[in-house]
Amino acid sequence: MLRSATVRILRAPATCRAASTSRFVRIVEVGPRDGLQNEKTVVSPDVKVELINRLQAAGLPTIEAGSFVSPKWVPQMAGTDDILRRITHSSATKYPVLVPNSKGLTNLLDLLKSSPTPLTDEIAVFTAPSESFSKANTNCTVAESLERLSHVVQVAQDNGLRVRGYVSTVITCPYEGRIEPHAVREVAKALLDMGCYEVSLGDTTGAGTPQTILEMLNAVQQHVDASKLAAHWHDTCGTAIANVMAALSAGIRVVDSSVAGLGGCPYSPGATGNVATEDVVHVLHGDGWETGVDMSKLAATGDWISRELGRPNESRAGRAWLAKRARESATPPGPRARL
Repeated sequence: MLRSATVRILRAPATCRAASTSRFVRIVEVGPRDGLQNEKTVVSPDVKVELINRLQAAGLPTIEAGSFVSPKWVPQMAGTDDILRRITHSSATKYPVLVPNSKGLTNLLDLLKSSPTPLTDEIAVFTAPSESFSKANTNCTVAESLERLSHVVQVAQDNGLRVRGYVSTVITCPYEGRIEPHAVREVAKALLDMGCYEVSLGDTTGAGTPQTILEMLNAVQQHVDASKLAAHWHDTCGTAIANVMAALSAGIRVVDSSVAGLGGCPYSPGATGNVATEDVVHVLHGDGWETGVDMSKLAATGDWISRELGRPNESRAGRAWLAKRARESATPPGPRARL
């Protein structure tokens, strides 16, 4: 069974196989935003700042720093402006923030104009192909959502900001069930047409399998090049890593993940966290891919934030890495060889 599943992944549809052969995979770390936004315990600004700084030190090239949403709806994201001011900025790292609407963008632009130093040059916007999910998440239809986002993207670009798009529920919707791949394709194409430089495809419920992931990607890539796409898989059913490998076989070279597997979705009951960054990096490095991420520092960061939040570390690779290091440090040196 495992062998046939692997063969199916390697034999991605022709549309998918025509994409990039690069051995570098860019990791987009979403833990500080997507990972923390649903935590029930209030996370202090100090912890958020240290988390981002630790992730930066581990070599993550893109770290989603927060979101400019109403604190009434997402209390954990309150104070994102303060976080952007306090983190240690590096020219090698991007710090995008989620902006759901025009009001959020206005608040961000006011912050950027008042700051004596650059804070971020990128935002992210989101939508979905599911009418029910769109209504629950943004209180509008899919068409209305795209119309609103078009204005946000235009204003952001006029102010020198790059824009990344998110598409939620690309496999199944918690309210509607299976999502047709062609619906995902149309929404992804609409985001790119309005000016997004990249679209992240999100398996919000975590129900995807390598086969359903490839079916969806094959449909999307009929009109969208793989170089414009990213994989954003949740690990609800334990298939996220297999789905990452399926995405790579389809030419995707950008993977969203969350340190220690933090995350979830308030509008997707039962969905667990994002695929753990440590697990992604472990399997990529083991298979000869490059990420530029220091696994030792990353695993230590996952352990630290899990302890800070008082929750289990959901990364199997992270836990195994730390256990191995603990065994090695506890093992006394062997006897010296006699000359």
